[in-house]
Amino acid sequence: MLAVHLENRRVTVKGVPRPRPPRGFALIRLLCGGICNTDLELQRGYYGFSGVPGHEFVGEVVEADRRDLIGRRVVGEINLCCGGCDWCRRSLGRHCPKRTVLGIVKHPGAFREFLTLPERNLHLVPDSVPTETAVFIEPLAAACEILDQVNIPCSSEVAVLGDGKLGLLVAQALGAYGYRVHEFGHHKEKLRIAARAGVEIELVRKRLPAAAYNWVVDATGSPKGLREAVGMARPRGTVIMKTTLHGLVGIDTAPVIVNEITLVGSRCGRFEPAIELLKSGAINVADMISESMPLNRAPMAFRRAAQPGVLKVLLT
Repeated sequence: MLAVHLENRRVTVKGVPRPRPPRGFALIRLLCGGICNTDLELQRGYYGFSGVPGHEFVGEVVEADRRDLIGRRVVGEINLCCGGCDWCRRSLGRHCPKRTVLGIVKHPGAFREFLTLPERNLHLVPDSVPTETAVFIEPLAAACEILDQVNIPCSSEVAVLGDGKLGLLVAQALGAYGYRVHEFGHHKEKLRIAARAGVEIELVRKRLPAAAYNWVVDATGSPKGLREAVGMARPRGTVIMKTTLHGLVGIDTAPVIVNEITLVGSRCGRFEPAIELLKSGAINVADMISESMPLNRAPMAFRRAAQPGVLKVLLT
């Protein structure tokens, strides 16, 4: 079978043996995968990664111990946890010290013709949700995670900094839950996607508003994003950090300390809220798909995904 391989910043496609799922795991045929910013950062050296990348996917189950899964479309939670430690018992397996992570840490990713995941990680895709829409469930779950972590009062103003893939999902998700979202970015066409969902948008030309929001989300994917987000937060405000980068991010801690800013790291989320939002049609992801390519053109797809202005590139 074909598998995408990432090593020394190079993306190649190789022929590899079809995996054999252990007990409790399903064998899944890839239908569609999405290249995200984390995949691009892995290519740049994040985590010292080498292997098969990819964690946003929709697949069809071809083998499983659970017969009701066979032939069904699924998406999968990316953290493979032990199931027995304190974190797992608290339903926080994403922090399990023994975990592996699909396409990121010690578990081959989804960008291959067949992949394996524990059956307990799988969620059925509703029949009403198209495959190219369902591929956004994992990143949309990460956007929804903000509301599981931070108690934002109803109807509050929230600033979202960044108009990339995750920024657009965060802005739309928060708007769908009734918050007054202001999204700031550098690309008019991208911001229009959020505007069509009722989000107030602002094209950044010079300075960002200073000390203007109690709640700010950094989804810039930029080393300077956190510094800018802190500058936008009011004293005793909260900055939710969604940016993942290879390398260190420099920030002056004085404004954080003097203004008593709360910094909240945020990553994976529960899939159930994301599935419901997509099922309801509340989130526009169709306009976020820039291009779709077959798996054997993965090197070109990664190059395309890294170009300025490009949103989601899919592998099929």
